[in-house]
This record gives sequence, structure tokens and C-alpha cells, in this order.
Amino acid sequence: MLSKRKNTEVRQQQIINAAGSLIFKYGSEHLTVRRIAAEVGISEAAIYRHFKSKKSILSFLLNSIEESLLRDLSAENIGNEPLSLDTLEKVITAHFSAIGMRKGISFQVIAEIISLGDRKLNVQASQTISRYIARLKELLAEGVRDGAVRNDIDLEAAASLLFTLIQGLVNMWSLSNESFKLTDKFNSLWRIYREAVMLR
Repeated sequence: MLSKRKNTEVRQQQIINAAGSLIFKYGSEHLTVRRIAAEVGISEAAIYRHFKSKKSILSFLLNSIEESLLRDLSAENIGNEPLSLDTLEKVITAHFSAIGMRKGISFQVIAEIISLGDRKLNVQASQTISRYIARLKELLAEGVRDGAVRNDIDLEAAASLLFTLIQGLVNMWSLSNESFKLTDKFNSLWRIYREAVMLR
């Protein structure tokens, strides 16, 4: 029974990975169950054994993207030391490395799913982005508590700005066919952001 469940989870992951890859390459409007099945190398009927519809695949994909994004910024990657801006920079640099390994699929796929105009998926995508920004806000709040970030700063605005920096950079990188190194470009942008939020 345990082996069957594991096999199901592996197949579901293959299906959503294929969906994300196809959306990234061709756009969400060209995503079909037939294309996903061909990408995975299984029949359409096999897809429907795991998911009720294309919409349920996209919902599962959004969940997976959210888990990946939040895992990159998890407390495990920070440790028990006070949160300095150097530590925050290292965490976000590692986050960019992980995004690069995933080929930038995260933000591009979210944008493509939103473009479909499905109300429930849009709500889910909005919640994913909100939780991601909330995690950035938590990190900045830790920086305030530990004396690295200004205590007079609007944390919501600072987190939203950091999200915009990350998302915008990933989108530029994706659209340029990965013509630059994400971490290098981030380092130069981070210096400007750091000046704005650091405690003096």
C-alpha cells in the first residue's frame, strides 16, 4: 500500500512538472491534457487516474510552486544566528540559485495561470504570492528584531519591494533566455535595496 502511494506521488509530480515545463515553453493557453500525457510518456486516461481535470493539475502545480518558494526561504536555511543583512543576502542568493535550477518556472507559471482568467485559480495564485510576501516580511521583521533592519521601515512595503525585485529579475532572466547569471544581477540590485533598509 505504501509503495502504491509513493508511486502515485511520483507520477503526480511528473505530471505537474510536465505541465509547468509546457506552460513555460508554450504558454498556458496551449496546455492540454494530451500534451501533458505526451510529455510524461503516458496515456490521457492515465492522467485522469491522478487528476480530475486540467484545472486540478494547475491547482496542484500552484501548491508545488508555493512549497518550493517557501522552502527556499525557510528557517532551516537561516540557522539560529541573529538575522543580519549579510545572512538575508545569502538566503536570497541561494533562493535565486534554486529558482535557476528550476529554470525560473515559478513566477512565469503563476503569471501564465493568472492569464487564464479562472477565478478560483486566480484566488489561489494570489494567496501563493501573499504567503510568499508574508515570508519575506517575516525575514525583514527578524532583521528589525536583531538590529540589522531599520525599525521605522514599513515592513509590508519593504517586503513587497523585495518581492518585486525578485520576481522582476527572474522574469527578465527568463525572457532573455537566461542570458545573465541571476545571482550576479541580484548582487548589484541588493546593494541598492540594502542601503534603503539597513539600520545605521
